[in-house]
Amino acid sequence: MNTTKPPRFDPDWRTKYASMIATPEEAVRKLRPGQRVFIGTGAAEPMTLVRALTRRGAELTDTELVHLLTFGEAPYANEEMRQYFRVNSLFIAKNVREVIQAGLGDYTPIHLSDIPRLFKSGQLPLDAALIQVTPPDENGMCSLGVSVDIVKSAAENASLVIAEVNPHMPRTLGDSSLHVYDIDVLVPVNEPLPELSYAEESAEARQIAEHIAALIEDGSTIEFGIGRIPQALMGLLTHKRDLGIHTEMLTDGIVDLVQSGAVTGARKKLDHGKIVASFCLGTRKLYDFIDNNPTFAFHPTEYVNDPFIISQQPKMVAINTALEVDLTGQVCADSLGEKFYSGVGGQVDFNRGAGRAGGGRAIIALPSTARNGTVSRIVCHLTEGAGVVSTRAAVHYIVTEYGVAYLHGKSIKERALALITVAHPKFRPQLLHEAIESKFLPKDLLDKEAKLVAAPRELRTTQLLKDGTQIFYRPIHPTDEPRMRSLFYNLSQETIYYRFMQHMQTIPRKQILEMTYIDPRTEVCILATVPEAYGEDIIAVGRYYLDVKTNRAEVAFVVADKWQRKGIGTFMLNHLIKIARRSGISGFTAEVLRTNRPMQTVFNRANCKVRSQLHGDVYHYELMFE
Repeated sequence: MNTTKPPRFDPDWRTKYASMIATPEEAVRKLRPGQRVFIGTGAAEPMTLVRALTRRGAELTDTELVHLLTFGEAPYANEEMRQYFRVNSLFIAKNVREVIQAGLGDYTPIHLSDIPRLFKSGQLPLDAALIQVTPPDENGMCSLGVSVDIVKSAAENASLVIAEVNPHMPRTLGDSSLHVYDIDVLVPVNEPLPELSYAEESAEARQIAEHIAALIEDGSTIEFGIGRIPQALMGLLTHKRDLGIHTEMLTDGIVDLVQSGAVTGARKKLDHGKIVASFCLGTRKLYDFIDNNPTFAFHPTEYVNDPFIISQQPKMVAINTALEVDLTGQVCADSLGEKFYSGVGGQVDFNRGAGRAGGGRAIIALPSTARNGTVSRIVCHLTEGAGVVSTRAAVHYIVTEYGVAYLHGKSIKERALALITVAHPKFRPQLLHEAIESKFLPKDLLDKEAKLVAAPRELRTTQLLKDGTQIFYRPIHPTDEPRMRSLFYNLSQETIYYRFMQHMQTIPRKQILEMTYIDPRTEVCILATVPEAYGEDIIAVGRYYLDVKTNRAEVAFVVADKWQRKGIGTFMLNHLIKIARRSGISGFTAEVLRTNRPMQTVFNRANCKVRSQLHGDVYHYELMFE
């Protein structure tokens, strides 16, 4: 990537534009009561102007203050100011949350990509915009710096634009500038930007990030949402190759990720080689890194959040967070019950875009519990009053620290099962009963309650075939029932006969359920899968059943016909042997038909002591572990 930085700003700008310069007090005197005033976003909130505005509050009765996520102070929301100012937040930040939850301010739920259209169409006309920019360069261009997002549209559509001019503001490149003559008043300031450093990552955030990292392939383009989970994820992607970035927000984690060499943007269809964003929140480390850095292209929200633009990126991965998800897949991300908490933001924009992209993945991530583990975030029904940000029809992946649930195109039954098994284990029995009461699941699943357990992480592994295909091995999941059925009906009659030692044209649902819902005390079932756009395909199944009296387990597996003779059976057997050894099992037994020579070869090459005896048409194998 090219890192040659252009010059920052014109040292004579104060002289050239002296007639436009004013003090904060002089600038806000241009505002009148009853107007609608926009306040700049995030770390670019013009705090000097905000404080001057607040001091003049008594003269600005009925002033509506419109803003997105603001990161600094909000003195206009203090109790004594509420008689003069009315807050209208397009995304609720901590500094105004109490005011809005108390009913003393307004919240406008809207997709982030739609906000510029509100300004431009006159549906939400702006009388004034208070923003923050860099000093102008020699061509008179001022960069919006760390917050381009909806700020550029606000400035372009407001009748009056007042800008703090701050040399501490990084000059970001891309479609991120205003000409100085598009600004009405310049207010020089010299204040460091506020900094945001994230708390140390939690164990659950790390685990969620690991699950997400496994879904991200080389060459993917990624959107990182806000919070601990995206931060933890960045540190797990440094070994990836040719990643691209197209995201609303950047944080400090992007610095190390870029410097690791994982991000090149080489496979992006649009903005080739560029890291595209609309705003950033971080520390000086981040602000210095993006300053005049041509690798970064900051664009307005109407570009960055356009689902059509997003969908143009191959393997687009959108990662967003939620507060609550119900068993049908409805995602609540902006409220805690009846209390508004944050906003719709860009979740729907990016989910729609990623869902339409070739090889794209739309991911919603959340911890399985809240309030110190006392409340499940996976619920049968959303809390009364909770809002739906992403509908059940639009959701794709839900990820918790307990795994990944793929919901898109799935039935209500499949969704409920998938979400119950990624919920916290202590809430799974309750969720199962509630799902049955709600007619999401049939009553015959009540006796499977004990089998809804989280499989240990060490049961997972991967295999790289000689042709470069990567095979993923994981424990069986209750939602694998339809895929297990599909695997069976795609097997040749010869393969079915070798596996079940009988000819079968159909397989009873009861038998499929018995294969899918295992008793974790005595059974292990591992699936070999390959990723597909709709989730994954099962290509092999290996399992063992422990005889507690002998401490030996009967092992059996089957590989789909087109995947046979590629080493999958041998890999599967050795993986099962490792699992069994860790569990203290002394050995395996197996029955193999005399005509099944490929399976005999697999067992004869097993990584343990092997003994076999022929009884009629069946070989009896004993595999003894050292």
